Amino acid sequence: MIRYGVLTVLLGAASVLPAPATHDWQVDLSTVDSADFGVATVGGTLRPDGAAGDRPGVLVTAEHRLSPAADRVSARVDAELPAGAEVQVDVRGATGEAWTEWLPAGTTFPHAVTLVQARISLSGPAAVHAVTLSADRVARADAPAGGAPSSYRIYATREGLVGGTTSNGHRITERDHFVSFPSTKSVSPLATGSYTARVCRTDAARCEYAPVWEVGPWNEHDDYWNPSAERAQFRSLPPGVPEAQAAYLDGFNGGKDSRGRTVRNPAGIDLADGTFWDGLGLTGSSYVDVTFLWTGAATASGVVTTAGAPLNLRADATTSAAAVGYAANYAKVPVECTVQGEPVSGAFGTSTTWARLGPGQYLAQAYLRTDSAAPPCS
Repeated sequence: MIRYGVLTVLLGAASVLPAPATHDWQVDLSTVDSADFGVATVGGTLRPDGAAGDRPGVLVTAEHRLSPAADRVSARVDAELPAGAEVQVDVRGATGEAWTEWLPAGTTFPHAVTLVQARISLSGPAAVHAVTLSADRVARADAPAGGAPSSYRIYATREGLVGGTTSNGHRITERDHFVSFPSTKSVSPLATGSYTARVCRTDAARCEYAPVWEVGPWNEHDDYWNPSAERAQFRSLPPGVPEAQAAYLDGFNGGKDSRGRTVRNPAGIDLADGTFWDGLGLTGSSYVDVTFLWTGAATASGVVTTAGAPLNLRADATTSAAAVGYAANYAKVPVECTVQGEPVSGAFGTSTTWARLGPGQYLAQAYLRTDSAAPPCS
């Protein structure tokens, strides 16, 4: 077996500021917890444990606070990689509650961050002995704050696969509530909704806010909602066009996906069965309107907290108002403003406050853990 140490290549030609100095820290590989999947640690060495099947095992590290802020995090990995073994380190950063997408270590974030988390993916007979992360600042101006989140009309198929396991370790249940996009950049850690999508019927009659817990359909590195220059693959395609859609409708890439499979539908999103049937009321594959909520400027938000079932979206601030969809447990939802309505008892006590997510979309505040106060609706 080969023992090696790797320094992730720093991307771009920008110079590094002399201050602040590089900040290094060692990742704790000694503990595997509920956020991790398909890995085990013995004597501080991290290995796949076979539970992930043909998927990579994943360790999501504890959040690490930076002072001062940085906008690049690189990784040094000490591991044994015999034939067929791979290790990938991705990182994400946050200022406040809004996380960037997962990016390969060494990639410059779009802005400076003060909180960092790493995702270590292992496949084959890999054995990781140590991972050291290094944060620094690149001499460049931060990207301007984002505006409205990206939103596109995308062809949706039903996930199915009940009893299977998603890429973040979630066991798929009957009538489950989550979504899948063809990119590893937007997978929320287990039991979180860091990356949440709003998915609506094209007639806007019903919507669901659901966490992203899976990778697919068709591709694994097709973040088609991002600007073309930031897209991991298929940069010749315009934003909002999944590779599968271009392959199926226009013969892009010879009509095949990134693995050479013939693309048999234009899907750019998979919907878990509960999202598909109950949240949106679909009966077959269909185009839907998808908003990638994490891509916009940070706004007041709340995390849906129930005993597991999705929370009804109501047309008004009362439980007798028409149900117009769902917000899944763990979904991170935008809160435009608040109104007073019917008292509801939930995870956070009894409250008469309701959060308005958009026109005709209200959630009982008693089920929302909020990160900041939203103003009253005018």
